[in-house]
Order: sequence, then structure tokens, then C-alpha cells
Amino acid sequence: MSRALPLVRHGAGFWIVALVFLLVMAYSTVPTPLYPLYQQRDGFPAFVVTVIFAAYAVGVIVSLYLAGHVSDWLGRRRVLVIAVIVSALSAVLFLLFSDVPGLIVARLVNGASIGMLTATATAHLGELRARSKPDENALVAASVSGAANLGGLSLGPLIGGLFAEFLPSPLVLPHLVFLVVLLVAALALLLVPETVDIPDEAPRYRPQKLSVPAGAGRPFVVAAFAAFTGFAVFGLFTSLAPTFLVVTFQAPDHLLAGATSFAVFAAAAIGQVALARVAVRTQLAVAIVACAMGLVLVALGAVLPLIVAFIGGGIIAGLGVGLLFRGAVATAVSLADPAKKGETLALIFLSAYTGLALPVLLVGGALAVAPATVVLLVFVALVLVATVSAATLMRRRAE
Repeated sequence: MSRALPLVRHGAGFWIVALVFLLVMAYSTVPTPLYPLYQQRDGFPAFVVTVIFAAYAVGVIVSLYLAGHVSDWLGRRRVLVIAVIVSALSAVLFLLFSDVPGLIVARLVNGASIGMLTATATAHLGELRARSKPDENALVAASVSGAANLGGLSLGPLIGGLFAEFLPSPLVLPHLVFLVVLLVAALALLLVPETVDIPDEAPRYRPQKLSVPAGAGRPFVVAAFAAFTGFAVFGLFTSLAPTFLVVTFQAPDHLLAGATSFAVFAAAAIGQVALARVAVRTQLAVAIVACAMGLVLVALGAVLPLIVAFIGGGIIAGLGVGLLFRGAVATAVSLADPAKKGETLALIFLSAYTGLALPVLLVGGALAVAPATVVLLVFVALVLVATVSAATLMRRRAE
């Protein structure tokens, strides 16, 4: 089959995919510091913020289940291009329909792009690196993939905060800029080599299979629960943290809101990279201490109130959650049947993104009937017990 565009080498393609991965993940969290601006403009309560945010997680979950695996026969490059275009479509929706229903649909579409992107980009990066550097440890590609994923999630709120604080039209300009960036990214992906053999006739479509490892239900449930509770912490800091900063600490600075979410995700990413070669048991021990200490500081910061404790606790908890999630994935991989590893990991990711949406919705609903500080304290107490318990149980069976 002839090619309309010349392809770059696998090594260059690896870095193009990594950069696109980072940019698309970043755009998915750009709205974090913008939520208070939408809220101020339209006058809706905090619960609506959680609904808008949860729409994103629902989009990820549905897309992971329906399309997270189709690149195996449609091709990595083709699915990546589609994912980036879907993300660009969400930018168009933000620009054209900025009322609450439009925001919900835009976030749902954006989540769908992430569900298609994550598994496909991770697989494509591993295959491109294996072809460009066949003797290199696969850990390098995995580390770059993880850095692009969490690094993008951390950069998004910071970028959104910069737009909101220093540039005009903060509810328009970020989406317009990323629309252009994403379209250029989609074109750049056309230059990247394909790494799977695309069959002449596509197999019959089926949704992603989900698999609990046979005979290992209890430890797998613990790992899935760890992923769920860990992402609940991320959900808090990517949806309601800006609202808490305004209501509890009287700190309406949009850059601060973005920087707070950035720091939480950055701590998770740095912790995963810095402790990558450390034994899983040790990583989980650090996760236990960091989650407990960080969440206690978040609670103290809310009660005193002391914004330094609140943000510092979020950063420490972010480090712990990053290691907790890595431990959950490592546990799932160790339990999985090699022939069904993808199905097992898919269930872990679905558990994680459910944790991103459901607890935050409950918090948002509680804010309608109880003071923000009380709601935050109850949430922190429940998540502290859950994360520490899950990490402790996983550590007992880790080597």
C-alpha cells in the first residue's frame, strides 16, 4: 500500500508519540482551574462542578471498555490519530457550547479521547522503542509512557491556571490554543511508523474483555480497591480543590488552583520514576506513610485553616497515591494469566477511573447539605483508612 507521507524512523516516532501523549493528557486537565470561572459566570453550585468532572471519567470508562483495545487490529497510528481528533472535537465543543450541558458533553467527549489514547499510546511507545533499540530494557519505554501520562495530567492545571491568571478570555483562549496544537499533533502522528500488522479483514468487533484472575479474587479485589481509592484523591484535587481554595481559604488565585493540582500529580509522577527500581514492598511502605501523613495534613489544613498544610498534604498524598496505583498495577500483573493480562489490566483501569468519578460526585452532593470543611474531613477520613488498608494488604503478599 502506498504512503501519502514519508515516515520518520522508529526512534523519532517514539518521541513524537510521547509528546502527543503528554499534550493530549495535559488538555484533559486544563479545565481544572477554570471551573470556578464557569461557576462564577453561570452561578451553579459545587455539585454541578462534580457532574461536569464526572462526565470526563465516564467518557474514559466507556471508551476504555468499547475502544481501548481496537488498535490491535485497526493499527496503533490510526487509533491515536482518531483519539487526538476526538480531543480536538472536545475543544470545539468547549468553544461553541459553554453552558452547563455543553460543558458536560465536552468533558464526556474529552474523556472518550483519553480512553482510546492511554492503552494505545502505551503499547505504541513500547513497540517503537523495541524496534529502535531492541537491546534496551523495556523499563525505559514504560517510564517514558508513565511520565507522559502523569506528567501531562500534572501540566494541564498549571497551563490552565496561567491562562486564567495572566491572559485574556480564559474560557476561550486555552481551548482555542489547544485546538490548534491538537490538530498539528494529529498531523505529526501521520509520520509515525505503524507497529502492528493490520489484517486485510478486521475481526468481528467485541468490547474489551474484563478478567478477574482465576483463584486470586481476594488479592485482585484489594488491588482494584487500591486503584479506586487512589484515584479518588486525584479526583478531589482535579475537580473540587479550586472550590475549596476559594471557599475555605479565601484564595481565588487561578494560578494557585492550577499549581495545586499540578503539584499533586507531579508528586505522583516523580515518586513513580524515582522509586522505579525499588522493591514493591518498599514502594508500598512509602505509600502507606505518605498517604497517611498527607491526608492528615490535608485535614488539618482545612480545620485550622492553613493553606500551606492543605497543599503540602496534597503533594505528600499524591506521592503516596502514585506508588499505591503502581502497586495495584504490579499486583494485578503478578496475578494475571499471561494470556489474559490485558483483560485484567483493563479491569484495574476501569476501577481507577470509577474512583475518579463516583466519590467526587458524592462529595459534590454532600456540599449541598453540609459545610465544605465537614465534607472534606469525612472524605479524607474514609480515603485515609481505605488507602492505608489497601496498601497494607498488598504489601503483605508482595515479594
